[in-house]
Amino acid sequence: MKKFLIASLAMLMVGLRASADEGMWLLPYLQKLNIKDMKAKGFKLKADDIYNLNQNAIKDAIVIFGGGCTGEVVSDRGLLLTNHHCGFGAIQRLSSVEHDYLKDGFWAMCDAEELPAEGLTVTFIRRIEDVTDQIVPQLSDTLKEWDRDDRVKELIAGIVENTDKKASERVVVEEFFGGNQYLKIVTEVYQDIRLVGAPPMSIGKFGGETDNWMWPRHTGDFSVFRIYAAPDGSPAAYAKGNVPYNAPVHLKISLKGYKPGDFAMVIGFPGSTERYMSSFEIDEVLNIDNPNRIFIRGERQKLMKEDMLASDKVRIQYASKYASSSNYWKNSIGMSRGLRKLNVKADKEQIERDLTAWIDASPERLAKYGKALEMKRRAVEGRAPYTHVLQYINEALVRGVELTGFSSLGAQMVNAAGDSINEKGIERLKGRVGELYKDFNEPTDRKIAKTMFRIFAEHVDEAMQPSVFGTIRTDYGGDFDRYVDELYDRSIFADSNRVKQFLENPDIEALKNDPGYAMYRSVNEKRGEVRGKVVEFNEDFYQGHRLFIAALLEMNPDVKYYPDANFTMRLTYGQILPYSPADGIEYDYYTTLRGVMEKEDPENPTEFTVPERLKELYRMKDYGEYAFLGEVPTCFLSNNDITGGNSGSPVMNARGELIGLAFDGNWEAMSGDIAFEPDLQRTISVDIRYVLFIIDKFAGDTRLIDEMTIVR
Repeated sequence: MKKFLIASLAMLMVGLRASADEGMWLLPYLQKLNIKDMKAKGFKLKADDIYNLNQNAIKDAIVIFGGGCTGEVVSDRGLLLTNHHCGFGAIQRLSSVEHDYLKDGFWAMCDAEELPAEGLTVTFIRRIEDVTDQIVPQLSDTLKEWDRDDRVKELIAGIVENTDKKASERVVVEEFFGGNQYLKIVTEVYQDIRLVGAPPMSIGKFGGETDNWMWPRHTGDFSVFRIYAAPDGSPAAYAKGNVPYNAPVHLKISLKGYKPGDFAMVIGFPGSTERYMSSFEIDEVLNIDNPNRIFIRGERQKLMKEDMLASDKVRIQYASKYASSSNYWKNSIGMSRGLRKLNVKADKEQIERDLTAWIDASPERLAKYGKALEMKRRAVEGRAPYTHVLQYINEALVRGVELTGFSSLGAQMVNAAGDSINEKGIERLKGRVGELYKDFNEPTDRKIAKTMFRIFAEHVDEAMQPSVFGTIRTDYGGDFDRYVDELYDRSIFADSNRVKQFLENPDIEALKNDPGYAMYRSVNEKRGEVRGKVVEFNEDFYQGHRLFIAALLEMNPDVKYYPDANFTMRLTYGQILPYSPADGIEYDYYTTLRGVMEKEDPENPTEFTVPERLKELYRMKDYGEYAFLGEVPTCFLSNNDITGGNSGSPVMNARGELIGLAFDGNWEAMSGDIAFEPDLQRTISVDIRYVLFIIDKFAGDTRLIDEMTIVR
């Protein structure tokens, strides 16, 4: 295998079988693999204009925003655009009942009014280097998978240690193709990020859950931030003396619009795809993963929504948590629908039959790859009961009940042996309690906990439940409500003031006897036990997965392949295109402000409210330079291949000019993370003209317009 991997290095620079405009391509290989096709589709620049080791290029204007989105620099003073839903957490943390920036929006009219977004970072990619030949040749084919992983970690540590870098730079080595390729990525993180502008939710989240993943769309999904640096331009923690980041590259903005068939490209950080998923894993998704997530999150979200509608304080506290939960919840519903409707499992089975026939035709290939699919199958089937339990623990008891997370702080309060107080841990926690509990509403979490404990007991076999459930059965007669009420009444972790008091006078026996800490330890112990069972099966799974991908690459040496998304920088290119989701239905490629007015619904004010100022601008047709055929374009479609993590990514035209911000996929192709659907899959983006219209005409923050480089 070693010989094949080194000799076929060019093949390992590409990914899953490309059709139509499928593909999340690695930037260093655009010249070799993509530029010819890109130019055939209308691209006007060179590959070096996108990624260049020796000078600045477009990639230097594109950042990881926070921990899971993309942003782009649009001025030489570090002005940055991303989605509203990407900035949502920062906007929420800066909001209060008195200053409700979620509901009312926020606009800084000068630098001094820009608000520090504590904890928010942006990450630049400084350079990328293929280091496969420093790792793969050092790996024996006889190594078991976990031993192989340990050896890979050793080799990566050496590569990181021996990399020349600035003090502010970080080095990571990421694996691709299931461990058949490795790239070294050097990054630089800026920590002083400030909120500059955000439309009200009635614009930035217009359509809410109803329109999420749907087309036609009319959501102004954008927010504006600025990167600040130390006076010498280096990354620095927030300080009053910091200055706007002097950006060597920023994206120009085009007001020229687009038409069907026009070239469009997206650069960003797609989070995760599973295009190499087997038919066995399709069953796991359809029968375990998605049904569990849909049910558990659905139950929790109903309870959250009740309290959010009843209190502005709770609405602000839980807005980000609810949005994060419901987004993936609806994604899971759409994914299951798409997998069944598009019969993705049958397509995977055909790939597996073809691959098996190719492997069986050669004794050498049979010896090398013959066990790959069987290893994956056995692992998926064997881990199924444990996967189910682990998901219920994580979704219902850990993520579902905030008290579990707060009670885990107890582990930081004790030493490794658990028999005395950890003084350093106590000191670290003292300054964090207020922020940790800022968005916690005890009555809401108490109500949710009662439901989460009950449904866990109903859907998980008694033998697989944490020991605390035995306590509930024996000491509380199976009365979950009574147990939860006593838990929240007694635990120090259910109230920030109790935690603060404890930290001032910590006592190991009181901590050991705390019901919240006892509950957390019980849940965590069972989670570790079940995770261990899953890991046992996963050793075969990951080895089979790696061999399966290597076999596919070898079977199709003339086909371009690209690696699954793993939150590394990628480019996807395609065209502006409409689509037909079903017989007799034709969707246009863009929407306008008129659609916002048509969707206004007084019966659904949380999702389809239209601000009075926006209605006034519409009535007066006061569109400035942002109109197209007498209307303001709001959103548009392209067939770019994106996924979560691409939120906020720039959509650029053939000259690399910004025409919009990607923010969603479409409902009919929700199975796209597993199998790209060329006829159906579309990227939904907010039109940059709508973004500028809101900044200029709606908010009146014209200084931002003046700061950008606009191509008219």
